[in-house]
Amino acid sequence: MSGLAPTPEQVLRRLEWTVVRRLDGALHGDYRTLFRGFGLDLADLREYQYHDDVRHIDWNVTARLQAPYVREYNEEREVNAWFLLDLSPSVDFGSQEVRKRAVSAEFVTVLARLLTRHGNRVGALFYGDRIDTIIPARSGRRHVLHLLHRLQPRPPLPRAATTDLTAFLKTGFQLMPRRSLVFVVSDFISTPGWGAPLAHLAQRHEVIAVRLYDPLEMTMPDLGLVVIEDSETGEQLFVDTHDRGFRRRFAAAAEQREAELRATFSQAGVDALELATDDDLFDAILRFADLRKRRSQLAAGGGLPPHLGGPMRAKGGPGSAHPGAERAGRPSTAARSRR
Repeated sequence: MSGLAPTPEQVLRRLEWTVVRRLDGALHGDYRTLFRGFGLDLADLREYQYHDDVRHIDWNVTARLQAPYVREYNEEREVNAWFLLDLSPSVDFGSQEVRKRAVSAEFVTVLARLLTRHGNRVGALFYGDRIDTIIPARSGRRHVLHLLHRLQPRPPLPRAATTDLTAFLKTGFQLMPRRSLVFVVSDFISTPGWGAPLAHLAQRHEVIAVRLYDPLEMTMPDLGLVVIEDSETGEQLFVDTHDRGFRRRFAAAAEQREAELRATFSQAGVDALELATDDDLFDAILRFADLRKRRSQLAAGGGLPPHLGGPMRAKGGPGSAHPGAERAGRPSTAARSRR
């Protein structure tokens, strides 16, 4: 029995005990900042007080009464959240026991449970080589189990053409007419051009890019002679990782891709959380909550520390680990290596 894969119920129960319950104690009031509603109803007008948000000043009333007045709102607490899950072949890569797909599944399960426990609804779109699964947004623990049941048994895709996130994001925009909280969970290994539809998506929704990566995609260790295989197309290349020049070029390509991804997220106006296959999920979500809290303070006129100016890393390392095994003129995919 020990060799059998855990059931969705077992996976959810484990995450509830090891992550969700710990987050309940750690987040406290930060939950409101992490998942705030989008609808605002005018509740009342009152005189301006020190520390009030100046954006809420009603200038027409202020002009009539010759004193500053602010609007008070009742916030619609219900959040509609969607997970846009990239399940293309490159997400099945992992240099150790844990693969990027497993990290994605656990992150989605924890966030979906956090949301549904407070009455919010979650839905999901699955993308392999196309959008093949749409799970409508609903609430409740049973719905989280349903989502996990649809996600967990999916077999890895056979070799295919490179991933096209552009089509995925465009279709997602069409399928989500209501303003929502959208998590795009992907390693973002794709043909170029997905930055514009990501920005378009962010104009209607609150979008968070959840970047999956494996440390081996950033730094190639000295493994001697190995075969590197493109996870999506199956193309193979025989390389000598003992060659320092090759390892330097590999790292330089990874750094270039890191810079390009950061620039794309910044131009699209989305926050980015980076999750590695060796990260602690509890710690990563706490860091994400800290980012959201500070972003909210910035919107209200506060300051944002320099270390939170770009995408939020799940760990405080010097760089993100995204593929460096790319070749000039073509998108990269995660590399598998074997002796």
